[in-house]
Amino acid sequence: MTPNPKLGVTLTPDGADFAIWSHHAERIELCLFDTDGNKETARHRLVRGRDDIHRASVRGIAAGQRYAYRAWGIYDPEKGLWFDPSKLLIDPYARELDRPFRHDTKLSVFGVDTAGLVPKAIVTSDPLAKIRKPLLPTGGFIYEVAVKPFTILHPDIPEAIRGTVAALAHPSIITHLKKLGVDAIELMPITAWIDERHLPPLKLTNGWGYNPIAFMALDPRLCPGGVKELRDTVSALHQAGIGVILDLVFNHTGESDRHGATLSMRGLDNLSYYRHVPGEPGHLVNDTGTGNTVACDQPHVRRLIIDTLRHFVIHAGVDGFRFDLAPVIGRTASGFDPQSETLKAILADEALKDRILIAEPWDIGPGGYQLGNFPEPFLEWNDRARDDIRRYWRGERWTTGALATRLAGSSDIFGRHGRHATRSVNFLAAHDGFTLMDLVSHEKKHNEGNGEENRDGHNDNFSWNNGVEGEADDPVTVENRRRDVAALLSTLFVSRGWVMLTMGDEAGRSQRGNNNAYAQDNEITWLDWKAIDEHLVEHTATLAVMRKRFSVFSETGFFAGNGDIEWIAASGQPMEAGDWDSPDNPVLGAILATLDRETGKKVRLAVLLNRGHEQMSFALPGWGWKHLASGELWNQVLPARSVRFCIEE
Repeated sequence: MTPNPKLGVTLTPDGADFAIWSHHAERIELCLFDTDGNKETARHRLVRGRDDIHRASVRGIAAGQRYAYRAWGIYDPEKGLWFDPSKLLIDPYARELDRPFRHDTKLSVFGVDTAGLVPKAIVTSDPLAKIRKPLLPTGGFIYEVAVKPFTILHPDIPEAIRGTVAALAHPSIITHLKKLGVDAIELMPITAWIDERHLPPLKLTNGWGYNPIAFMALDPRLCPGGVKELRDTVSALHQAGIGVILDLVFNHTGESDRHGATLSMRGLDNLSYYRHVPGEPGHLVNDTGTGNTVACDQPHVRRLIIDTLRHFVIHAGVDGFRFDLAPVIGRTASGFDPQSETLKAILADEALKDRILIAEPWDIGPGGYQLGNFPEPFLEWNDRARDDIRRYWRGERWTTGALATRLAGSSDIFGRHGRHATRSVNFLAAHDGFTLMDLVSHEKKHNEGNGEENRDGHNDNFSWNNGVEGEADDPVTVENRRRDVAALLSTLFVSRGWVMLTMGDEAGRSQRGNNNAYAQDNEITWLDWKAIDEHLVEHTATLAVMRKRFSVFSETGFFAGNGDIEWIAASGQPMEAGDWDSPDNPVLGAILATLDRETGKKVRLAVLLNRGHEQMSFALPGWGWKHLASGELWNQVLPARSVRFCIEE
């Protein structure tokens, strides 16, 4: 679809057309500012059309013009009406801002002018980018990146661009990504956000960005060069064969609950942009845990979502999107609907229908856990795989069968409704939770630095500490943790589906046990490039090479049991009921039929896991089996806490 008429700002030969939607506003005025964004230079009243679009054509406008809006109407929060012309409002279609958002109590006080506090939108003129086929192969390797923490301490990146999107295009970063075998990076939010109001008194700031105000506007702290900077970085990564996925937040905004700031949608038309309890227009629905929920099933919001996605594809050339708390996008008045008009509109749009689409398939609202229920071709974050792999390596009883199901693509989840292939994004850790090294170094979370008395963050982490809680100097403990991380990585990279790794997990990064580090924009979350574990980096790179070498890892169909996979016990014989039912079985093997792309031959690949703390004897059926890594004959010795790969020749 091509939305018409256009919203936002459209440059014309003699100026610009401004258009903004509001059903309940009595009138809206356009405010123009000087190049510093501090002094208002002109004001124009917009004309309302029958379509509730308020318009003005202004001569002499050029790219770079600063602007914002003010809206008039009834102020009655109990009725869901928050009109206050003293509040300067950001255009929901703003693409760039002249400064970051910052929290101030005046933003939520009626009658207090906020022109000196609110960023100004910048009129942009964006050339069309070449829309190319998305860069993420089936079963590909996704690398989750927080832009600032990933680049701020890299010694080879010029200081002027450290912590920005431009830094991702630096040769040192691209070299690292190529070494790891990354197929696509998934950028945590780079659109403009505001700190939660409880953070400034704690002298903390939001470092993750999951608290947006305007969906299209790039945050000046991360992308000071605007859309061009993003477009140039995407192009550089594409030249290296690496795709770019944007993590976008459409489920809520940083205007929060009724005590939050009035910055954009609330002041333009609170009743229309957000969900409210039926019959209680003053009571915001909170399916997100953040104070408000965007009404994604409303036509004007649906259009904003589609236009935002199109903008990033057309003007920046991105390959796809990850949707935070994605069930909200499919919610209607009666709950989540996989066939909702908004989800269907995304899949039908000409610019979007071939993009990579990844759902975080849960929110905290009624019926909010929707893993496996998104329409194809959505991929889905699979927290069941995360937890079952963790539980297996932690040594929990009766987890062998669950692990096998996850490694085989989670057919119990993605095989519903007669489907025959997985859409699973398998991961061990993400930005939200322990890092991979912290997972094997802490039995409990340590979030005291967040100022909430360690109440925040998940309590059930399925983690273990290898005998010492937190930092350890004992070489044996340190080595045991590295061994466990290596085994976890090996398990992830042999799972069917797509795999995702969070930045630094390939290098032993720690957050000191903080499993909710959103407010730690400091050394706790910043990757220390001088301290990375090169052994783990090499191990991860080797796993990625293996995953690309054998075709079985880029196939998504569920195993049919016709010789494509055989589960074997330590004897080398097929697993029997007693092996599956044994509560403490320490080993599991799988023999996979696959094409070896290196030789062009069909071969059998054995994957052998030992979660026990003692080495085990593990036989393989037939003969001619060799260690994949060394090429030496398999000696039937499977070390403790390890994963080994053998190829039959």
